[in-house]
Amino acid sequence: MKFPENFLWGGAVAAHQCEGGWNEDEKGIGVPDIITNGSHTVPRRVDSSLDPELFYPTHEAIDFYHHYEEDIALFAEMGFKVFRLSINWTRIFPTGEEEEANEKGLAYYDKVFDCCRKHHIEPLVTISHYELPYALVEKYNGWADRRLIDFYMNYCKVIFERYKDKVKYWLTFNEINCGTLFTGTTIAISTIQGYTGPSLEAPVTMQTRYQALHHQFVASARAVNYAHENYPQFKMGNMIAFLPDYPYTCNPDDVLAVQSHMRMVNWFCSDVQVRGSYPSYSRRFFAENNVEIQMEPGDLEELKKGTVDFYTFSYYMTFCVSTDPSVECAAGNLLGGAKNPYLNASDWGWQIDPKGLRWTLNEIYDRYQIPLMVVENGLGAHDVKAEDGKIHDEYRIDYLRQHIGQMGEAIADGVDLIGYTPWGCIDLVSLSTGEMAKRYGFIYVNKFDDGTGDLSRERKDSFYWYQKVIATNGSDLS
Repeated sequence: MKFPENFLWGGAVAAHQCEGGWNEDEKGIGVPDIITNGSHTVPRRVDSSLDPELFYPTHEAIDFYHHYEEDIALFAEMGFKVFRLSINWTRIFPTGEEEEANEKGLAYYDKVFDCCRKHHIEPLVTISHYELPYALVEKYNGWADRRLIDFYMNYCKVIFERYKDKVKYWLTFNEINCGTLFTGTTIAISTIQGYTGPSLEAPVTMQTRYQALHHQFVASARAVNYAHENYPQFKMGNMIAFLPDYPYTCNPDDVLAVQSHMRMVNWFCSDVQVRGSYPSYSRRFFAENNVEIQMEPGDLEELKKGTVDFYTFSYYMTFCVSTDPSVECAAGNLLGGAKNPYLNASDWGWQIDPKGLRWTLNEIYDRYQIPLMVVENGLGAHDVKAEDGKIHDEYRIDYLRQHIGQMGEAIADGVDLIGYTPWGCIDLVSLSTGEMAKRYGFIYVNKFDDGTGDLSRERKDSFYWYQKVIATNGSDLS
């Protein structure tokens, strides 16, 4: 269970969930800027009117835009080796179409990366983390239009050149598989995740979703190729929302349903990005769903050449698949599924499965044999201050202790795991519900669902526990 000496311990955030400053320094409007707040029971919704009577939680978020020095210093105090964050596309290109980048946006990330370097923290940068410029949705229907590949590459070329001496690790798209998973108009996660694929319009046809995904595949491969040719010091990765399935019973129908779901939900995108081609099983799926991918000459060659150097993924829960409609469903899990009677659940109903992480790591590594990183994993919970004014989040410590322990087991199994960045290392706006009440961080931020709060930062008990874990390189999880 010994972790490698150079293991990258850290934490993860996304710009739209932590930065705020949504219209400062010539930043454009991104898709997250027009999504209202919600709750566990009330979905977030898209409202581009920017109605002052509505609350858009990402407009201020936790104001990392002005607190980055304080926050990065706290990360350094915990001992972070790596900090996963994203560049907000509309800070660099406000509409996505500009030929010249916004210098104020570039200068801001210069300061952030310089601050990381000052504290000996390696930035791990997600290029596109659900932060598509809204103008590209209005004018082009988002990634449904192939022209977005060129806009994306213009953005990549600028940030690669600007930060070539400050950033080594890059991820092309966050959870690229999510654009095809949610069809929606009804549940909160559908609204948020849907725009990672073609557009904000719902419902969207299967054809449009997979055509949009093809454009993202080409954009990712093109960015990887460009980086490899011009910046050999870069390491380029993908990022998958890994949602493992178990058959609810040994009924062969359940087993076959799991195999089908695992292929198109968990393996399809990474098979393209790691292996460099569309997998054989996708042919039947496309035929049965009337999907015909329109390609241009050279696309397949570009995918083959533009494979990633390392594989990253998020892991929060596992699912059970049953072909019996009478089986009880798990209420909180993102994709539903049968309730697993052997697992507990979080405050939001997400089933907790540390051993599933070990299984996942082994399955991914056996399939691809390239270095892996767990770049999202964590417990969203109601954190309540005790009488002494502190956050005693033993439940979070227990969650992380079990998952880190299973990562150690996977390493002992032979998995080449190089890093761990739990989500969100500081409290931030929840993606799925738009809440602050759903807290993940080691650092408590005094900000609340109604927008009030002084934004002050406080260390939780988990802050000191994770500090010890990093200091002992994972050997002391007590």
